[in-house]
This record gives sequence, C-alpha cells and structure tokens, in this order.
Amino acid sequence: MKSASFALILSVLMALPISARAADKDIVETAVNAGSFTTLVAALKAADLVDALQGPGPFTVFAPTDDAFKKLPAGTVESLLKPENKDKLRAILTYHVVSGNVTAAQAMKLSSAKTLNGQEVKISAHDGNVMVNDAKVVKADIHASNGVIHVIDTVILPETK
Repeated sequence: MKSASFALILSVLMALPISARAADKDIVETAVNAGSFTTLVAALKAADLVDALQGPGPFTVFAPTDDAFKKLPAGTVESLLKPENKDKLRAILTYHVVSGNVTAAQAMKLSSAKTLNGQEVKISAHDGNVMVNDAKVVKADIHASNGVIHVIDTVILPETK
C-alpha cells in the first residue's frame, strides 16, 4: 500500500513541471509545440502577427487545426499566404482572437464576443459543446503564459466589407 501511495505521489510530482512548463510558453510557442497548427503558424508569420500574439495579452485564440484549414476550398490558403493578400489574412486571423482570458466555462455563458478584427463571433453551447460561429470547439482551455487557446475544427471567416 505504501509503495502504491508513493508511486502515485511521485507520478503527480513528476507531472507538475510539465504542466508548469506548458503555461510558461506563449500562445505562439504553445501552438508550434502542439504540432497540429503548422498552417496557422505559417499564416501568423505571413500576416506579421507573431509578435502581437507573443505580447503580454491576455488573448483568447480560437485556433483552427491544420485539418480545419484543409476544409477551405482548394488554393485558398496558398492565396492568402501571398504578400498581396496580407490585409485579408490579418482580418481573418484577428477574427479568431478575443482580448482577455476567456475560459470554456465563461464562453458557454456568452452569446457573442468581440474579436480583435472588430467584428463579433457568435458563441453558443448545446449539449456540452461550444460553437464559435459554425466551428466546434474540439479542445478547450489550453493555457499559455499570455492567454488561452481553444481548438476549433473549422476556420471562421469574418464578414467582408
């Protein structure tokens, strides 16, 4: 019994530095380390938004995975990454970011949130699932040193002017 208790305590203690190290990384570093946001990170670089999302924040990022970007029509990502489309790319990416640290529990109580783009996203909760516009939050509350990331399964697009 003592050895089982010791093993449990040891495993808990060993896990603490890992989670502490994860929270020491900013949003961009956390996305890079996750490995499933290579398109998002490339887009942030092309839009010159890396420094902004490495700032003090706090920020809440609704982060589309690489698979979410693959749902866009063929050629869309390649087109957006071109220098001449930088403003459009920035508008899309800032539409995925909310000022402040909004946890999933807080998001479930909201009906909308104003993004850094200036437009609002609709937020709804049904049967324990949180939706941001038409995107489902598939993983929530990934904490970073300057905010929180919620992983979404679809790229959300702002209204065009």
